[in-house]
Amino acid sequence: MKEKKLASTIINYSLNVKENEFVLIEAGIIAKNLVKELVKEIVNKKANVYVRYNDSETSSLIEENTKDEKINFLYDLRVFDVEHFDCFIKIRCNNNDYDIKNIPSEVTKKIGIKLQDVNDIRINERKWVLLNYPTNVDSYKAKMNYNEFYDYCFDAMCYDYQKMNDDIKPLKDLMEKTDEVRITGPDTDLRFSIKNLPVIPCVGNMNIPDGETYTAPVKTSVNGYIKYNTPSPYQGYVFEGVKLTFKDGKIISATCDNVEESYKKKLEEIFNTDEGARYVGEFSLGFNPMIKYPMGDILYDEKIMGSIHFTPGCCYKDCDNGNKSSIHWDLVLIQREDYGGGCIYFDHRLIRKDGIFVLDELKKLN
Repeated sequence: MKEKKLASTIINYSLNVKENEFVLIEAGIIAKNLVKELVKEIVNKKANVYVRYNDSETSSLIEENTKDEKINFLYDLRVFDVEHFDCFIKIRCNNNDYDIKNIPSEVTKKIGIKLQDVNDIRINERKWVLLNYPTNVDSYKAKMNYNEFYDYCFDAMCYDYQKMNDDIKPLKDLMEKTDEVRITGPDTDLRFSIKNLPVIPCVGNMNIPDGETYTAPVKTSVNGYIKYNTPSPYQGYVFEGVKLTFKDGKIISATCDNVEESYKKKLEEIFNTDEGARYVGEFSLGFNPMIKYPMGDILYDEKIMGSIHFTPGCCYKDCDNGNKSSIHWDLVLIQREDYGGGCIYFDHRLIRKDGIFVLDELKKLN
């Protein structure tokens, strides 16, 4: 029943699939029951569907030995996809955060650079939805038994996104009028401008679960420092306590709480990927009321109630602050009182305190 409800939300609301459109579903085999419900919904819409099943562990083994010709083939395959499909559904089934740790960093970098243009088309010019199907590994990270975790995930994914869309409008309007943003909290004092940059509500149209509103900082306006307080799996490492210091938009210092030297080396490597890796492409506020605790899955963690993410790397095309990069690293700071608290100010006016919106017009988001 829950798979059926989610499939209906994805096909009829998120993607709004039309007759004769072509839909590509990419999924891990564990999600086959959801895939079957998606296929039924697509067929009922008189659209066309193709399914690719995959496995992250096997894919990682292949990428560990990837040569340039394989990267070129992968590029050609992505080009074929964007030329022939109107809608994309990606269902990830996480096995292990460290599956990709043995992929050489130069391979990861080459793939990112090679696919950047075609990925931009897929993200910005096609309809798509990304979600993670609940797995035993994820339930362990969330410290829940699987059945409890399954219900938790589907409750978050099947939220009333039409209501969220209505509730979010006052925040969107306020952000569109804002120049300076200030973020304060433990080991955090950050200022930047969002003046004249678009504000994009995320209410179940692309990511599932959803519940955020993003914009981007004026590229060279960021000054100060921020310490994130959620674990962040990225490129085969799980970073803890990442702290970034900015001057005129650029990251001039990056540290983490991981004591292993390999983490410090990897952190520098990430921010040296390209010039844009040291600038920020996204600023977003998270407010999905069904998601309250981090579980090492960015699709959930970036929507945590009372959180923000401030993202080094590439901006989105619909909110273009001029920063281009082959990375986009969503790092999350939870500002609720149980995580140390914190404040957000728009043009010197307190907007959110300890994760709770304080303005009357925004309280529906609490």
